[in-house]
Amino acid sequence: MSRVKSFLALAVMLLPGVLLFAAASFAGSGTGAGAGGVRAGSANAPGDVVRGRKIARQHCARCHVVGQFNRMGGISSTPSFYLLVREFKDWRVRFETFYARRPHPAFLSIAGTQRLRKNLPANAHPIVLQRKAIADVIAYVETLRK
Repeated sequence: MSRVKSFLALAVMLLPGVLLFAAASFAGSGTGAGAGGVRAGSANAPGDVVRGRKIARQHCARCHVVGQFNRMGGISSTPSFYLLVREFKDWRVRFETFYARRPHPAFLSIAGTQRLRKNLPANAHPIVLQRKAIADVIAYVETLRK
């Protein structure tokens, strides 16, 4: 019985990562909708750095360090935008699919592709972003690579 429980516990821990990998691979394949139903390429259009900075400050800075203005902020368990863009080779995929990565689906959705949970955690502020916001945030984040 304990082997079954161990296997189930391992499966539960690995499943989200496997699903995200599959979603990111599908999104990058150019064959249609990617994670959360966002069409591949929707985040590939040129973004607006100023809008991306504003979105990051308004919505992401609550948990992440997103720039010099909140360099001592964020939650210690969340990676800073600087770390993500400078140390992770797959940073772009991570930002293109952030809305499908935990814990984001608990409180965030992309308009027209996902629905917000009806039973949001008490500490979650619901956020709905337009598809264009993904490209805008990526444009801003690219400025942090320098």
